[in-house]
Amino acid sequence: MAKAEPRSRIVIEPLAQFDLSNHSRSSVRSLAISRESDSTAVFHVGTKSGTVLALIADLNKATTSAPAATSELDFSRNTSFLQKLSLLGSVSVSNSPVDSILVLGDVGKLLLLSDGSLFLVDSALSQSAKRLSFSKGISLVTRRLRSNESESSNLLGTVNSFSEHSSTGQRLMQKLGGGVRANGLKIKEPELQSEGNYVFAIVIGKRLILAELVFGHGASRSDKEINGSLVILKEIQCVDGIVTMVWLNDSIIVGTVNGYSLISCVTGQSGVIFSLPDVSRPPRLKLLQKELKVLLLVDNVGIIVDAQGQPVGGSLVFRHGLDSVGEISSYVVIVTGGKMELYHKKSGTCIQTLPFGGEGIGPCIVASEEEGGGEFVAVATATKVICYQKLPSEEQIKDLLRKKNYNEAISLVEELEYEGEISKDFLAFVHAQVGFLLLFDLRFEEAVDHFLLSETMQPSEIFPFIMRDPNRWSLLVPRNRYWGLHPPPAPLEDVVDDGLMTIQRASFLRKAGVETIVDNDLFLNPPNRADLLESAIKNISRYLEACREKDLVQPVREGVDTLLMYLYRALNCVDDMERLASSTNWCVVEELEQILEGSGHLRTLAFLYASKGMSSKAVAIWRILARNYSSGLWKDPALENSVQDGGANVVSGKEIAAAEASKILEESSDQDLVLQHLGWIADISQVLAVNVLTSDRREIQLSPDEVITAIDPHKVEILQRYLQWLIEDQDCSDTQFHTLYALSLAKSAIEAFESENPDSGNKESKSLAIMTDSIFQSPVRERLQIFLQSSDLYDPEEVLDMVEGSELWLEKAILYRKLGQETLVLQILALKLEDSEAAEQYCAEIGRPDAYMQLLEMYLDPQDGKDPMFTAAVRLLHNHGESLDPLQVLEKLSPDMPLQLASETLLRMLRARVHHHRQGQIVHSLSRAVDIDARLSRLEERSRNVQINDESLCDSCHARLGTKLFAMYPDDTIVCYKCYRRQGESVSVSGRNFKEDALIKPGWLVSR
Repeated sequence: MAKAEPRSRIVIEPLAQFDLSNHSRSSVRSLAISRESDSTAVFHVGTKSGTVLALIADLNKATTSAPAATSELDFSRNTSFLQKLSLLGSVSVSNSPVDSILVLGDVGKLLLLSDGSLFLVDSALSQSAKRLSFSKGISLVTRRLRSNESESSNLLGTVNSFSEHSSTGQRLMQKLGGGVRANGLKIKEPELQSEGNYVFAIVIGKRLILAELVFGHGASRSDKEINGSLVILKEIQCVDGIVTMVWLNDSIIVGTVNGYSLISCVTGQSGVIFSLPDVSRPPRLKLLQKELKVLLLVDNVGIIVDAQGQPVGGSLVFRHGLDSVGEISSYVVIVTGGKMELYHKKSGTCIQTLPFGGEGIGPCIVASEEEGGGEFVAVATATKVICYQKLPSEEQIKDLLRKKNYNEAISLVEELEYEGEISKDFLAFVHAQVGFLLLFDLRFEEAVDHFLLSETMQPSEIFPFIMRDPNRWSLLVPRNRYWGLHPPPAPLEDVVDDGLMTIQRASFLRKAGVETIVDNDLFLNPPNRADLLESAIKNISRYLEACREKDLVQPVREGVDTLLMYLYRALNCVDDMERLASSTNWCVVEELEQILEGSGHLRTLAFLYASKGMSSKAVAIWRILARNYSSGLWKDPALENSVQDGGANVVSGKEIAAAEASKILEESSDQDLVLQHLGWIADISQVLAVNVLTSDRREIQLSPDEVITAIDPHKVEILQRYLQWLIEDQDCSDTQFHTLYALSLAKSAIEAFESENPDSGNKESKSLAIMTDSIFQSPVRERLQIFLQSSDLYDPEEVLDMVEGSELWLEKAILYRKLGQETLVLQILALKLEDSEAAEQYCAEIGRPDAYMQLLEMYLDPQDGKDPMFTAAVRLLHNHGESLDPLQVLEKLSPDMPLQLASETLLRMLRARVHHHRQGQIVHSLSRAVDIDARLSRLEERSRNVQINDESLCDSCHARLGTKLFAMYPDDTIVCYKCYRRQGESVSVSGRNFKEDALIKPGWLVSR
């Protein structure tokens, strides 16, 4: 439904006027508008006395002389200063009123309805009007409007059916006159020509005649001859009392006092659209040419329907009943009571109201352009004609912006963009303009919302609001790109101060009774400067954050990121500052390092240095932070509010600083820088120090010699972990590093063993300390043993010298084994460690039977005052007795050894010995038998004979052998020598390969 409240927007403004009383005593009856050229418009006025006047307006002169559009009320009340419409000409049509004027722009003619007849006259009124030969009694005429050929029918296709509906006399005249009647009326034949551009519907009583106005060949605007004639296309019977009519495509919509009906020009059938109340205003129709729709009026309600009579969109509710209706652009124009109102077609909102005469002025007429761009509308009272021109869209937008109607301005621009009247770039331009106006109105959030909607606005336009000119980016700021509706850019502090001063000044003016355009909310809730400044910075930051995602040139990128850091710093947004500095950014370090250092944002500065590759400066700052955290001068901001214990804060701050520094050093190939800062990182976290040394993210690895020299001798585990990484991960084969690693592990293992010795008296505390500070998950002795066994590149003698006097017996055994001292290894395993399984396994590795005998001797005679290890000896005899000589075993057995311990084992040894001897004899005999059988088979094969005669054939090529050389395969196939050479000696004609599938013939030992 329409909104009845008039809106403050200027769409049209007065252009010119004409006072009919100075030229005629008659009053205006009809009105029409046409465009002669881009610089002139012609207004045709039909009077009640039967005269037509042509009035012309010079648009160029009107444009330069028209006053400002902000005072349209004054224009409408006093129009004496308006340009006067010039009288181009006049012509007398008849003694009756000119009821209708239709402009035929293409041929420069006017079709007039007066005294029930149609007249044709040139648009300049230079000749007298010509009455068209047609039936009299015409009450209404309208022109057909076709949207396109596909949506409307060609009426010539229905002329053949004309005779079915025409009168007998008309059919007779068709036969006698070839389509031309004696009174000059023509009946168009379909074969003569196609339907033209000037087709009209004419109402005569209950008859609805469809006719075409045709001209002579070559008729144009330059023709002075008025040679048009009407050709009837069709006649339809309709209702009586038609007072208004519109013809769109194939539908003729008519209005009577009873209601509105739709008549098809193709079939002639009619249907009721809807009926009118018993008491209502006369029906009125208006063809909306821009939308190709029809407006039906019922009292003060307008209903828009399509060509099929179906309602589309909402209804237009007008404030009062109306005298006449027209259209201009996207608006419906109505006149009533000396006022003209413009309603938006889609929203139904009353956009503008213009009084042009006092009350009691009488019925008025409004006319619109039927052809052209629809930029003019004219209103006629009884004695006066006033022309209005549509204000350019740009001027309408400017006027709304001056009145601070920002939302309505944007709605207008979006509507114009949707209708194709402006481009998307212009829409973006207006969004930016609105954004700047809102910015100076201290409505920062709304301003940035509009900035973000502008695709053409450059981020550099915001730079002057953040940093004063001149600065690094001053030349990047576009100049003079807007309409001058807002002040020039200034720093946000100045914008806020000037805005507050404006509010204060407006408050004084309002108290004095002077109306201002400042928002009432600002008076009711005066803003605080600090809050305004904070809002401004936050929202400008939001805009710059969005700009970071755009594809910008490098100088603008640098300005966006650098100034964004300025704004974050102004609000002390530490998290945002650090996030920006640590990410990929285009900040200019020279512009930021001094202010960040001065404000104490060293973490942000360190992140910024690191992102720019300035590793030395970044690590130096992290070292300062770690020292300050350690000394308690600073608290860790991330944990200050969440951890109550001050000591925990200090430790956490140090670890964070060391972790950030280690991230930088892990990627750095600057060996001097890495080794310079290795010490303080190691003091905080040995794990981080190891990560720095063993990082594979750097392009050039560090020199192992330099690293080993730089490692603190007290940080033994760092050295061990680095050497482990060199050997295991980097496959280092340098014997120096292998030996150094083994010596370091051995020394740590000895110290660990001694610390766990009960004689130390502090086993628990030392062990706990070792486990707490260790960066390894496995014990040091386990790592030492694994390395001693797996590596062959260290010097075992040098390591053995270090562990010789210790209790690391297993390690000694490994080293003696490396040196090949088997006896010492067996003594350690069997006697020191008493690990019988390991001793026996080592004997198996040696692989000699005497090794087991040597081990048995050690068990039976341990020496050093130890008792014989009979249980271990029996285990050895049980597991490996078959490898020992029973006689030697018996000789070695001690007389003190209880016989029952070894009797069963000795018996089993003897039985096994005899069994193995006999088994060997059997195998030997079988081998001899197989050998004899094979020799016999070979002899039999070689002694075989074969008989060849003249009929013998080669089994391969089937040639006669005769006296040729031949060969015989083990499967008794015979081939000639040529085929034998081709086949080879291993594969016979049958395809059997004797090397892969041996042929076994039965013998005395082996059968198939």
